[in-house]
Amino acid sequence: MTYFITKNLSKNKNMIKYYGYSIEINQKWRRFMITKREDVRNIAIIAHVDHGKTTLVDELLKQSGTFRENQEVAERVMDSNDIERERGITILSKNTAVYYKDTKINIIDTPGHADFGGEVERVLKMVNGVILVVDAYEGVMPQTKFVLHKALDLDLDLIVCVNKIDRPEARPNEVVDEVLELLLDLDANDKQLECPFIFASAREGFAKYKLEDESDNMIPLFETIINHIPAPEGDAEAPLQLLISTIDYNEYVGRIGVGKIDNGTIKVNQEVLLVNHHDESKHQRVKVTKLYEFNGLNKVEVNEAKMGSIVAVSGITDLHIGDTLCNVDSPAPIPFQKISEPTIAMNFMVNDSPLAGQEGKFVTSRHLRDRLFRELNTDVSLRVEETDDMNCFKVSGRGELHLSVLIENMRREGYEFAVSKAEVLYHYDERGHKLEPMETAFVDVPDDCSGTVIQKLSMRKGELNGMTPLNAGTTRLEFSIPSRGLIGYTNEFLTDTKGSGVINTTFDDYGPYKGDISYRKQGSLIAFENGEAITYGLFNAQERGTLFIGPGEKVYAGMIVGQTGRAEDIEVNVCKTKHLTNTRSSSADDALRLVPPKILSLEQSLEFIDTDELLEVTPKSLRIRKKILDSTLRYRSKKN
Repeated sequence: MTYFITKNLSKNKNMIKYYGYSIEINQKWRRFMITKREDVRNIAIIAHVDHGKTTLVDELLKQSGTFRENQEVAERVMDSNDIERERGITILSKNTAVYYKDTKINIIDTPGHADFGGEVERVLKMVNGVILVVDAYEGVMPQTKFVLHKALDLDLDLIVCVNKIDRPEARPNEVVDEVLELLLDLDANDKQLECPFIFASAREGFAKYKLEDESDNMIPLFETIINHIPAPEGDAEAPLQLLISTIDYNEYVGRIGVGKIDNGTIKVNQEVLLVNHHDESKHQRVKVTKLYEFNGLNKVEVNEAKMGSIVAVSGITDLHIGDTLCNVDSPAPIPFQKISEPTIAMNFMVNDSPLAGQEGKFVTSRHLRDRLFRELNTDVSLRVEETDDMNCFKVSGRGELHLSVLIENMRREGYEFAVSKAEVLYHYDERGHKLEPMETAFVDVPDDCSGTVIQKLSMRKGELNGMTPLNAGTTRLEFSIPSRGLIGYTNEFLTDTKGSGVINTTFDDYGPYKGDISYRKQGSLIAFENGEAITYGLFNAQERGTLFIGPGEKVYAGMIVGQTGRAEDIEVNVCKTKHLTNTRSSSADDALRLVPPKILSLEQSLEFIDTDELLEVTPKSLRIRKKILDSTLRYRSKKN
């Protein structure tokens, strides 16, 4: 396909539509040749959490010959981050590339959890098609709808991979019908409705065109990618256009921008113009010092890359997601996908407890500020705002998991700080009415637990929209519930369902405020004085509730050491010792038996804290405390 511009454009700049974008032309004459790069395919793998995206990428890497025959390869090799491997989820999108026959397939593995949806939204700009992975048992889930909606909005070609067909309870034919219904609900066009379906078991390493086919490899999926995903289009002779969709960081080379070359060619040591479609003031000449393409799990240095390639660029200090690299003579920034806004926020502040500074390496407000604002370079869904207090920063994200991963990363890096309870971000309409974020929750529970779950979620302002019986005595409940109704619920939910329940949520929209919600019905056990927890003091305190600490741990006045069975807080002296008397020694009685303390994880601690409490985070410890440590001042504040 060829376009000719035959008008003198030197005096008045005109906007023309080219390759889906509006491009500003200020040259006298320009001829565009739109061609296809048949030796390249760019795809993203999208799905709901735990439907097998990363395992599928593992198999594509293995069967494409990326690894040596005798090479040991870990499971979920793309989940390179420690937290990703520990939790079994993908948090950051990853780039890789495999070769099938003479075609290079650039693959982007995306997160499946709703809290990291911003990662999905931005990387879809780099690809021409997506593989939607759907579990053959679970079927269409909330995040399936979210990621598919984003892909259809960008008019991307689609391949549906029904994964885990080797599960005993798999129902692949029903899942195909669910996906087609979802496509109809999302107003997919005729081409998208006629997308190919592939049946696979990523764990066993095979894919099939039809369920009855025999297969022991991934060739059907490779062939479908080559035949169905369109080759990237553009003009290799046109001025350079490279949209930065992801930022990586390396302590040796600094910031690394990753994106797809829409038009033109980029070379090492080339001088380019850094611009941004949404920030007209950005207009900076920079130099490309290093250029990489992806090959397997590695970045390979190249001297030149052409239209259609996904590349990594280093040597540019002020590079951000959404920037475009262009030729110096013809700036033409590419619009960037609007990222969904955050829904919850919490305060990150300097730790001021009596134990502050003993365990952390970075403890000051300057350290905290620099680290939080540095996170903005790579996380487009995060917001960081300075407050009136120079030691406190408001951090907003897409969900509790989103913020808890940031907290965990920071404590592993040596940061010490305190955080407040997560609170939702409210909006107001034209009439001043309060609006709050609403979520759709799909809850899979054993039949005998459904009544308890319905009761608990109803108390948290959830509305039951539907009940669907599943296999093996399980029911799927669909709720519309405020985001704040889900804060701090996970622990309680796992207890009520005996650990067998699964809850999945996705952001729906802002709706009218539903009224007040009581987060916690049980009070806290609060330490009475500074010191070290003693067995005798803990023995007396455990009669009042459940303890979070054991003997020998440092405590301070105002620190929360447990949970009571009552609604009000109780102060206890866990440092109390048994005194020696004239008639008996301090060890005369039988040995005191302590109930093992309940050790809270980071997520459990964030769920537990109330609005008047803080979580003290250090590389070694997690301590819950009252915002006001002094009991007299705390009593006056509560009374007022």
